[in-house]
Amino acid sequence: MSETFPLSSGPAALLDPDPCSARPRIAPPTSPHTPPHRFRSRIGVDLAGGFYPAPHRYRLYLSAHCPLALRVSITLDLLGLRDTVTTTLLGRPDETPEAFASLRGAYEATWHHYSGPVDTPALCDRWTGRVVSNHTPDILRDLAGHLSDHVGAGRPRLRPAALATDIDALRELLDADITHAARQAAAVNEAECRDAGLKRLLTALGRLDRRLAAAPYALGDELTAADVDLWVALVQLDTEHRLRLDPDAADQVSRHAHLRAYVRRLHAHPAFHTTLPEALGPDAP
Repeated sequence: MSETFPLSSGPAALLDPDPCSARPRIAPPTSPHTPPHRFRSRIGVDLAGGFYPAPHRYRLYLSAHCPLALRVSITLDLLGLRDTVTTTLLGRPDETPEAFASLRGAYEATWHHYSGPVDTPALCDRWTGRVVSNHTPDILRDLAGHLSDHVGAGRPRLRPAALATDIDALRELLDADITHAARQAAAVNEAECRDAGLKRLLTALGRLDRRLAAAPYALGDELTAADVDLWVALVQLDTEHRLRLDPDAADQVSRHAHLRAYVRRLHAHPAFHTTLPEALGPDAP
């Protein structure tokens, strides 16, 4: 079940905004007394802790224009969890005041006198009114590992144990060498920074293009969570980052036929087809 609110831009960013840093970094708290920005409880890790799997217990707050939220949304559809995990899409606070008040209340119930950013994606416990996690990798792991029903016909095993390490490694590569490198490559006033970012970006795209020349999916013959991460990263690259590159760099980014075919092929899947359709014309990556 879902509640739909007007769409907005993504959540408050915790990543270092400097695109010329070597890798994306998490900003540290300003003092030991500063409320944490990241809440990282887990579902099913410690059943005595109370966050055990149960249908209709959890609510996900998502911002539709946030790539992290897009990963979560596609995962929900792939696993058939729309009817058991409530989702709420947030717009700007003045557009969706009730939704933001609800999410703010969950943060304050989790940390007394919480004064930090109200970040999404956020997985919340409807029974206690508290935030379980706003760390997207953990949310994705718990959706695939503890809230999904793998018995359902046609449902993929998004995080098989044998591929868990590879899935996490690919996610780190995408964050550092695709998304972060693309921001670096668009740095207008830093030529050295821009050239280094473009080199890293093209190297990563080349590796991924060769991988998809040999197999239909990111990690082989089966669709996994790695494909959700890769597809979203490629769509974000084409619809956001490529537009900020100079024409020659943008042309080089587009010269990966296997990646373009992969994006279009996954777009035909219902779970991917319902998101960002305007991004997937013939020139998509």
